[in-house]
Amino acid sequence: MLKQNLSQKMMQKLSPQQIQLMKLLQIPTATLEQRISEELESNPALDEGNDNQEVFDIQDEKEDGAEEKEDFELDDYLKEYIEEDPISYKIKSDNYSLEDEDKAMPIAVETSFNDFLNRQLDMLDLKDDRERNIAQQIIGSIDSDGYLRRDPMAILDDLMFSMNIDATIEEIDSFLGQIQKFDPAGIGCRDLKECLLLQLQRKQEKMTDEFEHERSVAIKILDQYFEEFSKKHYTKLQKNLSLSESELRDAIGEILKLNPKPASNFVGAGDRTNQYIVPDFIITNRDGELDLVLNSKNAPDLRINDNYLDMLKSYNVSKGGKKSTKKEKEAVMFIKQKIDSAKWFIDAIKQRQETLHNTMYSIMQFQLDYFYSGDEKVLKPMILKDISEITNLDISTISRVANSKFVQTEFGTKRLKDFFSESLQTQDGTLVSTLEVKNILNDIISAEDKRKPFSDEKLKNMLLKRGYNIARRTVAKYREQLNIPVARLRKEL
Repeated sequence: MLKQNLSQKMMQKLSPQQIQLMKLLQIPTATLEQRISEELESNPALDEGNDNQEVFDIQDEKEDGAEEKEDFELDDYLKEYIEEDPISYKIKSDNYSLEDEDKAMPIAVETSFNDFLNRQLDMLDLKDDRERNIAQQIIGSIDSDGYLRRDPMAILDDLMFSMNIDATIEEIDSFLGQIQKFDPAGIGCRDLKECLLLQLQRKQEKMTDEFEHERSVAIKILDQYFEEFSKKHYTKLQKNLSLSESELRDAIGEILKLNPKPASNFVGAGDRTNQYIVPDFIITNRDGELDLVLNSKNAPDLRINDNYLDMLKSYNVSKGGKKSTKKEKEAVMFIKQKIDSAKWFIDAIKQRQETLHNTMYSIMQFQLDYFYSGDEKVLKPMILKDISEITNLDISTISRVANSKFVQTEFGTKRLKDFFSESLQTQDGTLVSTLEVKNILNDIISAEDKRKPFSDEKLKNMLLKRGYNIARRTVAKYREQLNIPVARLRKEL
């Protein structure tokens, strides 16, 4: 039996504008310029410039059924927009970097990795365009590391749909075998094992020297005992291959000389550009006073397009005392919508830079000792809630700022989230940052004898002697956060 009930609920819903504002806040400076370009393309009422263009506040019209009321409100709106006191939407302020020039980084023109491989196709004895197209399809499927990770069936499908070539798995394997003889050695491999074996076999074919025996042993290790090698079960390898410790060490030394990413030396210029970090903030020490500025790209000059204001003025003059037609109303409403959208976007960018500056300033004040000295040992325990309470911003807002932003200091460019850490109480009751414990843990492991690396239990006891009373599982957690493997995988001969 169906029943109807009335109920009241309190729900928090974000408007599309609020969602867009959060997205603007989250993106780093490196991608802000792209986001602004997208908005400039989609909204003709938004313009970019560095003059003192002034625009006026825009009030939403109230809906009314009477045409006379609509005409009155439209006229009132135009009068307010054109004649009232101006509000500047030039959004640069004093807290941005002085590096205003958009300096383009010169990029050398380089041969791409794909072009480098395609030029070697002439080495193959290709009969016709069909075979060349198959070989080129295989080369095009090789990724930036030099691996062919695509399934052969997917390559066959691409050949059929894009070039109407009906090839076979045997042909793919045959051409791949020939491509694997290209430079650099190891290219076209399907996994790490094959990558290393291809390089060793190439060396073995080209050289006959004092290391020939070591390479032969290394090939046998990779070919027959790759799992034991990857897990560093050196005792098993010695026993199964009847090797002395020095022989095993020399063979593994040959493997460690190989490149697990054979295409790494052929990264294109565009990819190399992406490796640069664009700082969102710059902190400098000026005679003992810390100066915080935003990167100039965080504070672009945006304004309302002149043409849209001119269109409203022209409409107001040409209309006179006449009654507005439906098309005229629609045109003005369209202009108003675009101007409102542009105004909101300018306000959002301004709010973004104010939020960024306030958050970074609070972090700088909280970690003042570090920004003066650069010593990570003086970093205080600091969580998102601490900065949230100082700035009166929501914790989620602080999190969005911290997770994707960088600050340039005299001691290097740092990620904001690296300044946040939990507190840990030492045996004497002092509260220290977990960053301090991680740094000490990293130093201990760096200095250990790799023939007998410390277990997590041993590391726990060593930290305890220094006054840090933490559990073994916590040591394991910190070690993993530092991207340090377990003791067995750190072992060396």
